[in-house]
Amino acid sequence: MTQISTCWNRTSLRSTPSRTTCSIIPGDNVEIVHFPCGPGLASYVVPNEDGRDVETILIGREGAVGGIVSQGFLPAYTRITVKFAGPFVRLPISKLDAAKSKSRTLSNIFARYADCMLAQIFQSTACNAIHSIEQRTAKWIISAMERADGEDIVPLTHEQLATLLGVGRSYTSRVIQTFKAEGTLETRRGAIVVRNPHALRNRSCRCNEAVRAHFDEVLRGIYPDPEKGH
Repeated sequence: MTQISTCWNRTSLRSTPSRTTCSIIPGDNVEIVHFPCGPGLASYVVPNEDGRDVETILIGREGAVGGIVSQGFLPAYTRITVKFAGPFVRLPISKLDAAKSKSRTLSNIFARYADCMLAQIFQSTACNAIHSIEQRTAKWIISAMERADGEDIVPLTHEQLATLLGVGRSYTSRVIQTFKAEGTLETRRGAIVVRNPHALRNRSCRCNEAVRAHFDEVLRGIYPDPEKGH
């Protein structure tokens, strides 16, 4: 494990990309793994033929993006963007693969994380098919809160939330107005302020809980839990 730590310390690069940064676009050869740290948050975005983009999953400090399953150097299928600005650690895939080849434990951790990420995708697909816009809106806001250490200010605009939901901005605005009327949240320029987290959770589907439960079975202690301080 000392060799792995040395590899990380010598070859990783810490950066703080802006929220508008596009890290990977479809067709790119994936050569770098990005590890969000702190409040940094990335998302997988799937472009569609009608010009709309749909975000499938959010990745925070519990995970990484880029070459996790394919070991890199294969064309990317989705666009990966920075959702919340924050520090990211960048590591060449070649260095990570070398470290994994020397450590079965490290290789197993990444294999388990790939399983958890696939579970997120499955759950997101099911959620989009059966849950209402209101439920999914609450789910995405809570998901973002969890990765921001439970902070009540979530830097999401109506347009960004619409992309997460795969709907028009007008639909998102109507849902937000409903939540505001209920006293659940408020809006500021470029942000949503959660005033009643309990009410928001009651409005949400249970998809976040399902994903967390799977993480706890496969990689216990990794999924963000603001109540426990990590």
